[in-house]
Amino acid sequence: MNEEEIATRQQEIDIARLGLAQQEQQNQQEQRYTEPQETSMIKEQLDLGEELERIDYLLRGFTLERGEWKAPTTQDLVVLSEYGVHLIRNTIAWYLNKNTLLSNYDEDTILTKMLDFSNDLNDTIFMEYEKVFQYPTTEECITVLEERIQKRAEIAQYALKLVGKDSNLEEIKREKIKEIEDRIENEIEKIKEQIIKSKLKRFLMVMRQVQDAIHSTYLRALHGTERSSLRRHMSVTETKGIGNSMPTKHGGFFPWSKK
Repeated sequence: MNEEEIATRQQEIDIARLGLAQQEQQNQQEQRYTEPQETSMIKEQLDLGEELERIDYLLRGFTLERGEWKAPTTQDLVVLSEYGVHLIRNTIAWYLNKNTLLSNYDEDTILTKMLDFSNDLNDTIFMEYEKVFQYPTTEECITVLEERIQKRAEIAQYALKLVGKDSNLEEIKREKIKEIEDRIENEIEKIKEQIIKSKLKRFLMVMRQVQDAIHSTYLRALHGTERSSLRRHMSVTETKGIGNSMPTKHGGFFPWSKK
């Protein structure tokens, strides 16, 4: 091999080395770009903080309007007291977490756990229902009573108008109040009971939603599905990283390897 051939081969080796260095630099850049994305995806998959926050808003009677949570405009939308919200939210937090997601349960175990959870939560709420539910204040009940008296007076005035009789709304209201003046306290208690019964009816749906949220979390752990999914995802990512650094099958960077 003469000097010219040696110089040519050396030039080819230098070019190949430069190509390998450039490829390695590109791989490192891709890895720096890909790793944060992969980490973010895994974190998002296991992080249930946003779900817990959403549940907290819903338990407080908030409504989601155009991507923004709005406070309840009436006490009719508030089913639980502050104590009740904390009780249920903290109970849920024991189940909606990555420990549950990354567990490995069979279907019978999940059903047993859900049955135990539902029964225990129902029993706890039954024993503390006076603290769990948002009871109406006396002022709220009085407001409801006044609204009812107003409506009764308006209906009575309309009835008199139909038969061609003149009437005064304020006088009719005074008559309606006089009719119940000896049982106003009972009327207020009756209103309070009606409001509580209405909240209890809505609570059945709240319980159903809480149970479904926890059941869905358990189902992600059915036969270790979530854990297996993460392993496959990480394996594919590692394989991509290895594949990017391997030379191509048609000869790589060395020109003479194509011969």
